[in-house]
Amino acid sequence: MMCTLSSRRPVLFISTFMMALLAAFSAGARAEDQHSLRVAIVGLEHGHVEGFLGQLPKHTDVQLVGIADADTALWQKYGKKYSLADTLFYKNEANMIERCHPQAVLVYTSIGEHRHAIEIAAQYGVSVMVDKPLTISLDDALAIRRVAREHKIQVLVNYETTWYSSNKAAYDEVREGRIGEVRRVVVHDGHQGPKEIGVPPEFLKWLTDPEQNGAGALYDFGCYGVDLMTWLMRGETPQTVTAVVNHDKPQIYSKVDDDATIILQYPHAQAIVQASWNWPFGRKDMEVYGASGYAITVAAEQVRIRHEHDSEEHLTTAPALPARERDSLAYLSAVLRGEIVPSGDLTALDTNVIVMQILDAARESARTGRSVKLNRLGD
Repeated sequence: MMCTLSSRRPVLFISTFMMALLAAFSAGARAEDQHSLRVAIVGLEHGHVEGFLGQLPKHTDVQLVGIADADTALWQKYGKKYSLADTLFYKNEANMIERCHPQAVLVYTSIGEHRHAIEIAAQYGVSVMVDKPLTISLDDALAIRRVAREHKIQVLVNYETTWYSSNKAAYDEVREGRIGEVRRVVVHDGHQGPKEIGVPPEFLKWLTDPEQNGAGALYDFGCYGVDLMTWLMRGETPQTVTAVVNHDKPQIYSKVDDDATIILQYPHAQAIVQASWNWPFGRKDMEVYGASGYAITVAAEQVRIRHEHDSEEHLTTAPALPARERDSLAYLSAVLRGEIVPSGDLTALDTNVIVMQILDAARESARTGRSVKLNRLGD
């Protein structure tokens, strides 16, 4: 009898220990879930959704809780490629939000659908991050601003170049007065063309539709330079916008431009934004010339700098961005936790309403062949 009792006692002890351990693990998992940012995807037809899905594993503090898209073929494509559970997918945004309760939605629809997606999210008090640009017209941008204010949600715009430390280093050269007042900015953005680089068919379809993309290269890549210049100029509205577009490959892009130049004129500065689907290779770089020096970005992390008394320029590696500003998910999390107030920065709604005012004017200038005068938007 004594032997039987002693042989069973360790088993009981181990079972109790394992139950306690599992309970502690479950409690920890629940606590982690409570502190995770719950996000959902709206739309899968924008190829940049792969950038989000690719970076998600690095963010253990972000939880994907739902995906809304009516196209079940896209469910299968992305579900298989990224090992996504079937239970994540929903036919429409509203149903997905009601079931999954995300804190933010990431919109990867066509640009023309951004306003609609934001308005639905706003009805549920859910903040939104869209891929660049904000939308396709100034009217839409102002409507988005109204609904964001009414429902007290964040609306943010994700540009790849926001997370380039080289751009922040160039900005700091201006902000800290090391190159003097901004006089001229030249921005180059684009690649060989969406078809040429092999974007998915569902992406190419709306990129080449002016009703869904706003324009061609003018919007697709012009938005980068306009966003950067608005940031450098601290939200100042240019006096005039002048734009010209080319149709160098009408056999491929019959409905939209494939090359665009936008000139922004300020009282004491000028920006030239060169956006193209005709570069011999992909590029995203910026030249900032001040009254006493310059900063020229080289890819994402390096800058060529020359100050007033330098005998020659020097190439330097830009300081790393703060952890919460190194990619879109880190930034979104910081904003929703109240650690960053997105006012006047590259991703902020106020900046991007001005960006849309400029892009709208650029499209009109290209259409009419005339410069468009702008006034500061009211609040």
